[in-house]
This record gives sequence, structure tokens and C-alpha cells, in this order.
Amino acid sequence: MSVSIDIAGLRQTGVPPARAESRAWERVVAVPSPLAELGMALHALSEPGHHPGLQGWVTGVTARLDPHLADRMCEADFLWRTTFSDLFLPCAGLPGGALPGGTLAEELDLLDKLSDEQFVDAALEFTCALPYGTPVPGPLADEGLRRRSLELAAARGPQQVRFTERLLADPPRTRAWLRQFLQDCDEAFFAETWARLRHQLAADTRHKTDLLRRKGLAEALAAVSPAVTLDETAARITVDKLGDGRTATGDGGLLLVPTSLGWPHLMVLHRYGWQPVLHYPVGSPELTAPPTVEQLALRMTALSHPVRMRLCRHLARSAYTTGELAQVHGMTAPEISRHLSVLKKAGLITTRRRGRYVLHQLDVTVVARLGSDFLEGILR
Repeated sequence: MSVSIDIAGLRQTGVPPARAESRAWERVVAVPSPLAELGMALHALSEPGHHPGLQGWVTGVTARLDPHLADRMCEADFLWRTTFSDLFLPCAGLPGGALPGGTLAEELDLLDKLSDEQFVDAALEFTCALPYGTPVPGPLADEGLRRRSLELAAARGPQQVRFTERLLADPPRTRAWLRQFLQDCDEAFFAETWARLRHQLAADTRHKTDLLRRKGLAEALAAVSPAVTLDETAARITVDKLGDGRTATGDGGLLLVPTSLGWPHLMVLHRYGWQPVLHYPVGSPELTAPPTVEQLALRMTALSHPVRMRLCRHLARSAYTTGELAQVHGMTAPEISRHLSVLKKAGLITTRRRGRYVLHQLDVTVVARLGSDFLEGILR
């Protein structure tokens, strides 16, 4: 599973071969976005469990947040709680390869330039299961989709119904409400946060721009995340995610937008007709490359077997030979070998030779990254 971005449209026609590489990626731009970072700030405040490293910041902001603003934050939290609405990157929906604004006010002006149809479709995307990657009429034009939007909103409670009814009845008024809410959040807590973060994000975009210029797109994407790869022959970027999607740069470009508050979320805006965006975390505590989705599936499958769980309990404490494990577990050496092979293929154990013996041991660091509950269970 992955999200792919067709970048064939980035290649220029009639470019001399000697200059093709430098011209091919001239519409790939790394740029910070205050509005996108405000969206991540709202997400972290609504779902602090996703961001344990921000616990201190969340606690500090929440403690001084005006109760009325906190209530308003709940009115449309589906735009940022579960995931991240494309409304926080409105430049991607505008023609001509628009870029994020340098200030929040400039980006809110870009949000105002979206059509009512774009605004409503993006606002209802996650909660009303609207089509994302295909060109179909939205709920403003399609009465069936309007009814479906209201039905699905009803399943999420009266507050969502009220917001959806208001959105469908009067998009400009709802847009004005959202703009005022975001401005109030800026005044209450975000302006101070952005003043602290914008220098780090600007430095990261300068670094990515330098990599694009000196070493090319593949190096720049590798610096964005190990989960992002480039196939230059196929003119395709692949983002390893637990989900499927595809988009293309077409006549537009590709935006690389960093976030300081967003780790571990690596998001791809791949809405039909919008400019693709890679929204990626910087300054994360992740010291090693994250596993691919295939590796993650292998590891979860390997740990789901009760025998292998018991093996992990022993291997977490010390290194053992196959014969020792067979004796402890009352199994044959070939049976133990088969289970060890599964664990090794999943990257969960290490082996080393000591004389004529081969010792196996659990890689506790890898297991810890999968989940502390499992690690605590086998160490208990």
C-alpha cells in the first residue's frame, strides 16, 4: 500500500540534455506554511496521545486557553482531530502553482479564494466519505451526496449535524466563522508558538532547496523521509503509507511543507485537481528509518503467535541457542528454528556466533518502537 505521485509533468520539453536534470525539478518547492502548522497545533491539542513529545506544550496552552475558545475548538474539530484537512493547505487548490503565504493572514486570504465547492468538499472529506481522488460533483451540486453528508454527520452526534447543516446552507458564513476562529487561535496561543518554530522550519526548507539544487530530487526526498522514494525512470514518487492513493503534478508543481508539531505524521495531499503536497515532520525524535508497511505487517504477524511471544520473553533477557530454547519450551530444534526464522525475517532478533554455537537475542529497541505494552508484557 502506498500513495504515488506521477511527476512526469515536471519534466520540461525542449530542454538540452546537459541541463535536463536542473530544469526537471524547478517546480518542486520547499516552503513553510503557518496555516498548516496551526492545523497541526489544533490536532495536537485535540489528540495529545498522538504527540507525547508535545505534552508540555499542550498542557501549557490548555491551561491558559479561554473556555469560550476551547468550546469553539470542538465545533469543527473533525477538521483536525482525526487527521488533517486540506483546508489548511489552500494554496494547493488554487491554479497556477500557488505557494503558501509568508504570514497566517496571507494564508487565510488564500483560503478565501477557494470556491464554495472546494471549501465544502474539503471540509466534509473525512466525516462524510466524499470522493477524494475522482472528479465528481460535491454535495452542493449533488442532492444525493448532500443527504449522505447529513446522514453520516448524524452518526457523529448533534454538534456535527449542526455544523454540516450550516456549512451546506451557507458556505460563506461558515468560511467566515472558520477564519475568525483561526485568527482567535493565533492571538491566543499560535502567534507565540509560530515565532518560536518558524526559524527551524525556514532552515529546513533552505536545506531541502539546497539539496534539490546540488544533489537532485532523490536526495531531497530521502531527506524528507525514508518512506518517500523516487523512481526517475517511471517519473513517480512513492510514499510508503498504510493506505492507497495516487495523484499527479500535471501542469502544476510539488510542494514540500515541513511541520515541527506534526511528528510522526507524514501526510500527502493527493486531492483530485489540487497540487500535490508532502507535509513532513522535522526535528523528530526518530533516530532510525521507520519500517515499511510490509515490514510492519511482518513484525505484527510474527509477534501474534503464542509460541513466538514466549520465545521473545526469553530472548529479551538473554541470548540463547536453538537447542537451549528447544529444551526450555519442550519442542524440537527444527520447530524452534522455524519460529526463529519468522522472527529474524521480521527483523526482531539478532544472531551472533560464539565458537560453534549460534546465539539469538531479541532486538529490544525494535520491539519498543512497536509498542511499550508488548515490551512491558514480555519483560514482566
